[in-house]
Amino acid sequence: MIPKPRIGAIVFNVADLARSEAFYRDRIGLPLVRQAGDAHTNGDFLLAVLDGGVEVLFFQGETSPGNSPVVVFDLAEGGIDTVVEALARAGVPIVTPVSEAPGGWTADFADPDGHVLSMYQAGTLPRAA
Repeated sequence: MIPKPRIGAIVFNVADLARSEAFYRDRIGLPLVRQAGDAHTNGDFLLAVLDGGVEVLFFQGETSPGNSPVVVFDLAEGGIDTVVEALARAGVPIVTPVSEAPGGWTADFADPDGHVLSMYQAGTLPRAA
């Protein structure tokens, strides 16, 4: 048994690396860095290292795009209504509008490859920024 397991990496398989780079950098705010590929990566890939050391990786064409688990992005300062409204205005498909979740609020949206992602914020935080 691993004591206190944590997420070490989240991997996305995407159809278009540049399109995903623009989406995750410009709409979600991930600090993406393009990495040179090697024999194991089938070309360049994208890497973002989040607070706590979690790595988010994007590979083009490795397997069927859009097949991955839902990832939840925590809104530590709240503002979920504002964030979801901005995503919708930018043309991002909202899968589930802001709704109650255990201890707070959540909303689901889709990225360009159909990955369903989620935003969550604690109920004690303001819903508008």
